Amino acid sequence: MTLLNDLSDSAKPFVAHLDDLRKTVIWAAGFLFVGFLIAIPMAPWVLAWLKIPYYNAGLDALVPLRVNQVGSGLAIALRVIVWSGLLISLPFVVLSIGSFVLPGLTAKEKRVVRNHASFSILLFIAGVWMGFRWTVPVALQVMLNIEAWIGEASAFWETPGYVSFVLRMLIAFGLAFQLPLLVLILGNLGILTSSQLREKRRHVIIGLMVLAMFLTPSDPVTMLLMGIPLVALFEICIWLIWAKERKSRT
Repeated sequence: MTLLNDLSDSAKPFVAHLDDLRKTVIWAAGFLFVGFLIAIPMAPWVLAWLKIPYYNAGLDALVPLRVNQVGSGLAIALRVIVWSGLLISLPFVVLSIGSFVLPGLTAKEKRVVRNHASFSILLFIAGVWMGFRWTVPVALQVMLNIEAWIGEASAFWETPGYVSFVLRMLIAFGLAFQLPLLVLILGNLGILTSSQLREKRRHVIIGLMVLAMFLTPSDPVTMLLMGIPLVALFEICIWLIWAKERKSRT
């Protein structure tokens, strides 16, 4: 199966669709496997990279990271490999899933999806970068302040828990930044209009904030750090869809 290419418009029997699904699962599993292989030799570098927000937040002097159990080093390595391998392979897994869905679309729908496919990876990278650069350091500071507020300040943080926390946040940001692209695709297909989006603006903003609450540690600061960019991207989508509608009318 060639991703996003060699797509047939003719109807297929059910068995053929099952075969396509099997191939899609194999491709997705293959991308995951390759991501894990890439992550194995990069594990020490990835761990050092993951500690940058920790140092940027100035936490190394307040709550040091430690390994406090036999075998914790292996646990850290496995978490780094699994989560970073997933992070590396996720855009390509999404593309493999898209290659399964694409043949069932019309020629216009295929063209719109193909034109926006590259933006999916760019938005994923932008989401990961924003989470890494801004949100994770703030979230770590908030977690430390909450511990101090309840009178249970940590003497140290376990490195395995820190690694899982940071990588989950980065993946959540990468996935959340795909939502505006979905809105833009639906708008370019005519399924959604700019007027509909403006009418439902309040509901969408509330939904995005609720999503941010579930994808972040649920404190107001980190929730806003995810929710506000999503709302801004949503507003940009409304403007782009409106501009396309206006161009099509002239």
